[in-house]
Amino acid sequence: STMQCDEVIWQVINQQFCSFKVSTKVQNFCRNEHNVTGLCNRQSCPLANSQYATIVEDNGQCVLYIKTIERAHSPANLWEKITLSKNYATALKEIDEQLKYWPNFLVHKCKQRLTKITQYLIRMRKLSLAVRPKLVGVHKKVEKRERNREAKALRAANIENAIEKELLQRLRQGTYGDIYNFPLQQYQTALDEEEKLAEAEEEAE
Repeated sequence: STMQCDEVIWQVINQQFCSFKVSTKVQNFCRNEHNVTGLCNRQSCPLANSQYATIVEDNGQCVLYIKTIERAHSPANLWEKITLSKNYATALKEIDEQLKYWPNFLVHKCKQRLTKITQYLIRMRKLSLAVRPKLVGVHKKVEKRERNREAKALRAANIENAIEKELLQRLRQGTYGDIYNFPLQQYQTALDEEEKLAEAEEEAE
């Protein structure tokens, strides 16, 4: 296509500048929310591939995002969004149907990402149930409301901290099998920590 040349875009991103790129001592990561792996490389780059697919979690629901060259002229309609079944096996079949004749890399990574998001959502549900406090009747409504707010905030903080700590550790060890950028918010925080650490080490040298 004369409108978009993937190779030229990748050369600019890779050799010059990309606002989503994060360089660490281990490897290069990507902050773009549509990146299927979270890594900065030619196959994973959502900007330098006119044909691209990824899985995004939206309020507990997995959605397949598909981008094709035919919609490149209209950024507002660039991504086709297909809500996947909540049943894991059915969702895998839907990915196969929607990405028929697509490169094996994207099909495999989308399935890998679906698996990871599904496991994450199950763990989140278990965590929220496990740390639910025992409800005790309180006479004063205001006191009860404040106590519930504090408990909820503490639970949320504990879960967020645990996820960030585990994610940072796995990020450094490469535990996730090339799917790094989920959950997105904690991934971004972990990258911030990694960048600060790298900068501190450079200043110390």
